[in-house]
Amino acid sequence: MRPLTEQEIRTAFVNCTKGESKRLSVPRDLAERPWDDLDFLGWRDPQAPHRAYLATELDGRPVALALRCPSPASWQTRLSMCSICVTTHSGGVSLMVAAKAGKAGQQGNSVGAYICSDLACPLYVRGKKEAGVGARPHESLTLEEKIQRTVANLAAFIAKVTS
Repeated sequence: MRPLTEQEIRTAFVNCTKGESKRLSVPRDLAERPWDDLDFLGWRDPQAPHRAYLATELDGRPVALALRCPSPASWQTRLSMCSICVTTHSGGVSLMVAAKAGKAGQQGNSVGAYICSDLACPLYVRGKKEAGVGARPHESLTLEEKIQRTVANLAAFIAKVTS
């Protein structure tokens, strides 16, 4: 993924107002992020632990989502699998809910997915971050195929939000 600027991220949100995107917390360390290892940039809001965000590129343009999720203290300890990167965590997967884009979102409609609570899916797929013993099921897929699956799963989630 190419590095995104704060302005690109703020203008890429598809499921919140321009005012909300101007007020939300964007990471200050964008220049230090491992962009070459990211399929999307995900972060939790330090001022509002029940808020998370992700930004990616689809079809050459930035797209970002605002998500609602449980606060870190409420993570459950059962074994769960991320629907984006297929990593299994004990207590490290949360149901993240995104308001649908446009009129459907204004009417209160939303879409949810079970996603790694720390939004570090790209790093788990590449083995740059460990989720514990047995977290990554043994697969015959190549790393590139796993990355493609992660990107496809994320694109499918974003398509549900924007449809």
